[in-house]
Amino acid sequence: MECTIKWVDGMTFMAETGTGHLVTMDGAPEAGGRNLAPRPMELMLAGAGGCTAFDVVLILKRGRQDVRNCEVKLIAERAETDPKVFTRIGFHYTVHGKGLKAEAVERAIHLSAEKYCSASIMLAKTAELTHEWTIVEVE
Repeated sequence: MECTIKWVDGMTFMAETGTGHLVTMDGAPEAGGRNLAPRPMELMLAGAGGCTAFDVVLILKRGRQDVRNCEVKLIAERAETDPKVFTRIGFHYTVHGKGLKAEAVERAIHLSAEKYCSASIMLAKTAELTHEWTIVEVE
C-alpha cells in the first residue's frame, strides 16, 4: 500500500492513493489553512469508521442477515499536548435491517473491533475505544 502527498499551497495538501484516488486535506485557519477540506486527523477517524462499517456489513451479509444500512458515528477526544493522539473514541453503530438478530450485530461489531478492523485496532494502541449499537427494524 502506498500514498503520495503533495503540497498544493498554504496548508492544503493532496493525497494520491496507490489505487489512484485523490483526497484533499487542509489545516485550520489558525494554523495557516483555509478550511477547504478535512484535517488529516479527521480523515484518520473517518478511515477507522469506514473500516469498521465495511467489516460489520460484510460479516452480517455473510451471516445471511438482511442488513439494509449501517451508519457509524465516532466521537473522539485527543490529548491536550503534542503529540495530540486520540485518547478516547466512541463508536456508535446504527444498523438498519429486517429481522436482524441482536447477537449477530453484536458479534459483527466485536469481530471488527477485535480481529478485522486494522484502523481501529491501531488506534486502540493509544485510545480507549467503546462500542455501542442500535438496531432499526425496516419493512
